[in-house]
Amino acid sequence: MENQKILSAFSYLSILFAPFIVPLVVYFVTKDSDVKSHSIRALISHLIPVAFGIILFVVFIFSTLSFNTNFDLNSGGNNFLIIWFASFAIYILISLGVVIWNIIQAVRVIR
Repeated sequence: MENQKILSAFSYLSILFAPFIVPLVVYFVTKDSDVKSHSIRALISHLIPVAFGIILFVVFIFSTLSFNTNFDLNSGGNNFLIIWFASFAIYILISLGVVIWNIIQAVRVIR
């Protein structure tokens, strides 16, 4: 019983050091369905920042192509900077939220 809790919590806490590898290894190594469901949840939560990073990278690329890139403040350079900083701030908030969520889930599993 304790080993299952530790493996489940380890899957969540792996976001701090090996986000994709540990949940996959735990999923394929364990036979317990509870641990497998926790490892899948952990893997999905580890993929969320990657998905948002790709989306925000596409926004960044399109914003650089759509605005004038000479960075003259009167010709759209200001809009480019606003979009870039807003995208970066959203990404940081989402990543921080996912890390906090994973830590909370690990603590809940251990209890």
